[in-house]
Amino acid sequence: MARRLRSVGLDFTETAPLRLVFAAELSAPPEAVYRALAEDVTGWPTWFTSVTAARPTEDGAGREVRLRGGTVFRETIVAAEVAERYAYRVDESNAPGLRALLEEWWLTPAGTGTRVRWTFAADGSAPFRIALRLGRSGVGRAFRDAVRTLDGRLTEPAG
Repeated sequence: MARRLRSVGLDFTETAPLRLVFAAELSAPPEAVYRALAEDVTGWPTWFTSVTAARPTEDGAGREVRLRGGTVFRETIVAAEVAERYAYRVDESNAPGLRALLEEWWLTPAGTGTRVRWTFAADGSAPFRIALRLGRSGVGRAFRDAVRTLDGRLTEPAG
């Protein structure tokens, strides 16, 4: 059953009890990466294998995301700065122990490509925080695999 989470703002990326931060460089330009993140929400499962379904809600002001294992997030977009930043807060979830979650994607030009920094800022019960800390390397691997796949999709020749 979905539960309402604590509403947090962008500053939560700096103040969250648990912060996982990962970065990678992509060949694709920031505009293309931003479009994949913010405008092609339904396309997330094609490059982020942890995501089984994603759809915009509230006329694009929110999202519903389903993950492997059955976790569901109902989110509100809190920042959508073209080719720079995309962030969303989870408002409802069935994830056990989760109390607050905000994810932020920063895009910075890197030559002709993009440096992507993803911050996963969370608060939850002690067992939730322990599990996430123990799973940090797996979350990092999922991020790296996802952005590698996304980059391949964004830079492959049309045809």
